[in-house]
Amino acid sequence: MGMGHSHADGHGQGMGGTPRRVALVSVGAAVLLIGIKLGTGLATGSLAFISEAIHSGTDLVAALLALFAVGVAARPADRTHPYGHGKAEHLSALAEGAVLVVVSLWIAFEAIQRLAQGGHDVNATWWAIAVAVLIMVIDLGRTVALTRAARRFSSAALKGSALHFASDLAGTTAVLVGLLLVRAGAAWADSAAALFVSVLVLVAAGRLMHENVEVLMDRVPDADEAAVRAAVSAMGPAVELRRLRMRSAAGRAFADVVIGVPPGESVGRGHAVADEVEDAIEAAVPGADVVVHVERREGHDEDLAERVLAVAHEVPRVREIHNVRILHLDSGTEASMHLKLPASTPLTEADSVARAVERAVVASVPEVDRVNSHVEPLEPPRPAAEVGDDATTQRAVQALVERECGRPPHAVRLVRTPDGVVAYVTLSLGAATLSEAHDTGGRVRRAIRDGVPGVTDAFVQARP
Repeated sequence: MGMGHSHADGHGQGMGGTPRRVALVSVGAAVLLIGIKLGTGLATGSLAFISEAIHSGTDLVAALLALFAVGVAARPADRTHPYGHGKAEHLSALAEGAVLVVVSLWIAFEAIQRLAQGGHDVNATWWAIAVAVLIMVIDLGRTVALTRAARRFSSAALKGSALHFASDLAGTTAVLVGLLLVRAGAAWADSAAALFVSVLVLVAAGRLMHENVEVLMDRVPDADEAAVRAAVSAMGPAVELRRLRMRSAAGRAFADVVIGVPPGESVGRGHAVADEVEDAIEAAVPGADVVVHVERREGHDEDLAERVLAVAHEVPRVREIHNVRILHLDSGTEASMHLKLPASTPLTEADSVARAVERAVVASVPEVDRVNSHVEPLEPPRPAAEVGDDATTQRAVQALVERECGRPPHAVRLVRTPDGVVAYVTLSLGAATLSEAHDTGGRVRRAIRDGVPGVTDAFVQARP
């Protein structure tokens, strides 16, 4: 038995106005800070100030990546990019990190050359020192605020940002010390400060490039993988984690999971287990895109359970069997199972069917010494009704399908069930392959389920 099951949370489906404005403000602030430092460095001849402007380029890279993330990198997945466009963000970061490395090496070379020559003329004016002090105050305030927030919320991301701004503070402090020493007559101090800052830039750029190369090489996100394994393990021995493959892009995790379930599980129960695994993983790794494939377990007990199941199904009046288990006890091997019969079946007749199943299994499967059967009523069919006039939901589903597929749906029908409204959608996909149609249908189903208020699920079929 093999079943594929997938779910995603609709992460990054568009470029909202508010995130874009925030990203633009961050870019503007970074550009302003670089302009102040670069302008001061050019006006005073301070190589240290110029190198610190380059150091602030790491802030600009982060801001540009945030802006990029709400643009190209956040576009939804399509036929040629089934995992989305998140890696474009990391390619951009890699290129920008390489530029920072080249520029910082030039700064370091220039600083070493000037140090060899005994320094150079720097106009260490009072206002240049005031600018350095002002920037230090800003960096100190940001570092303290983020450090407190990181401790309060136990956030690794906030801690990383605090360390980044502490690095900015160290660079600006070096610039200030260099200017003060120049005013005291040490002509070499500015070049030494520039060399120190260039090393900071190299470290920051190297870290940036390393992190993004790891993502581009599909390195497994260790923390996320551990969280997923723990989440599946917590579901108990009935669910076996057979394979887990993870990758990440643009801050989002992708999980490809293969689980094994006992052979006695019905197809419906297998899908239910897949849903439970998805929910557990998404709770452990918020925003994850999860694909779960369900397989039947193999082995002696599984083969024995399969034979028990086949024999039990041959008994008349048995409608459904699930939860077949094999137990090896000191007294012998036992099989247990759940039988389902119509709810109106008299108890005496249900007991007769159960005993017939038990006798048939013991007679046909010699390895089993005893059978325990639990009889349950079949669930009655629950009424459903077609939704008459819900034009708002209808239009929302049609607009979402057109956005995901690039063309409107062939048909949309809404049906109200006891669990909520289900959207029945027919797609027109032209010359797509069966695999492409399956992927598109799954993506549309998830998008409707997550993005249309009032719709609890969707049934999607594809036509040429």
